[in-house]
Amino acid sequence: MKRRQLIQGAAAGAALGPFVHVQAQDRYAKYRGQTIVVNYPAHPHYDQAEKLFAEFTAQTGIKVERDKMQYLRMKDKQVLEMGKKGNGDYDVITYVVMWKTEYLAKNLLEPLDTFMANKALADPGWDQKDIIPKYWDTNALVGGPKMYLPGPGARPYGIPFGAETGVLAYRTDILAKHGIAVPKTYDELLRACRTVKDKEGIGGLTSRGQTGHQVTAAWLLHLTPNGGEVFDKNFRAVLNNPAGVRAAEILKEIVDTGPAGIPSYGFGEMQNAFLQGQAAFYLDSVSVFGPAQDPAKSKVAGRVGYAMHPKGTQYSAQSGGFALAIPKNARNKEAAFLFVQWITNKQADLKIAMLGGNINRLSTTENVEVARKYSTELPALRDALTICNPDWRPLIPEWDHISQQIIGQALPDVITGKKPAKQALDGTVKDIEDVVRKAGWLKS
Repeated sequence: MKRRQLIQGAAAGAALGPFVHVQAQDRYAKYRGQTIVVNYPAHPHYDQAEKLFAEFTAQTGIKVERDKMQYLRMKDKQVLEMGKKGNGDYDVITYVVMWKTEYLAKNLLEPLDTFMANKALADPGWDQKDIIPKYWDTNALVGGPKMYLPGPGARPYGIPFGAETGVLAYRTDILAKHGIAVPKTYDELLRACRTVKDKEGIGGLTSRGQTGHQVTAAWLLHLTPNGGEVFDKNFRAVLNNPAGVRAAEILKEIVDTGPAGIPSYGFGEMQNAFLQGQAAFYLDSVSVFGPAQDPAKSKVAGRVGYAMHPKGTQYSAQSGGFALAIPKNARNKEAAFLFVQWITNKQADLKIAMLGGNINRLSTTENVEVARKYSTELPALRDALTICNPDWRPLIPEWDHISQQIIGQALPDVITGKKPAKQALDGTVKDIEDVVRKAGWLKS
């Protein structure tokens, strides 16, 4: 673990927001001087959000210790700390949406509706309904149908923060140079990728491809738009049907026409390849919006357009990203809730968006300054939210294992040409069904 950095920052906080309502002062008075430990990822959204930590301390008197990690490394440390019989190290954790049901099944998280109902803690202006509804359903709710969808039994165990859907980003200059229309379908996208590779000499579409979670995430991007799913309604594995095979074959063609490094790319490398001009297209998280505008991070700033995720047999876009949660064994739960509430409120969401982070609230999408800064991005975000699919991957507690250790071990053979897509996916079915049968999802 990196050495933690203690955030005091009163002077910086005063510069960002000096006015504090008397009611807010009363809410925080009991907790002044407490220190909370926040575990969060190295990610474009959180890179901007941490700039507000000092303002939180200045307004509330609650100090924040940061434990910032690469996001796929967080889970092992979180499970270790949250599994301790006494207090763990963390007061606030950031979960990736695919971990939420596993954490609930292990009884590791506090339900947040109990804090929200506490009038001494709850900010009446926080406004849950202002959070983008698809993000709330996907990132906050656990315990409903299939354990991860909204419906009876669902309760909020996290607050969306760095929540995401997916968009197509493209180089406006390259498309104009070669007379390529913005792709609306997969056929058009793949054709455009071949043209770019042949005529421009750079990759068509950047993609994740690293063995494990990353290559599975890349394949999933193409699965539901092409009519596929991992399981049928009875939890039989159907990922090897024609739709699943088509999604894997699409990924193989993307790799063949993309930047050379895709088989080793995680999320960061994939996004960076687009930002550094090594690919003409990007099809992944909306977290690209801020970095693509930043000349310090992007060689293509000012030359990027955005569109809806292309259609296969239907429109469908990813849902996911991050949420903030409070461990059952947190030492300072109430102070932790005050932090989670503050950093996800309307004012903070607006500030983070203007700094280049993800938008999590409807009010932020309607803000005049945001509309001016993101005049190209916001229309694509609004379109994406109409097709954002909370069920684009099966977030049962066993999913992380299935994604990383079964599907994510088979797909590299597809993208490197070692096995045909059908053969590789056929080889996953028995192992996947053994897992879901043991867990009780699949009935013999």
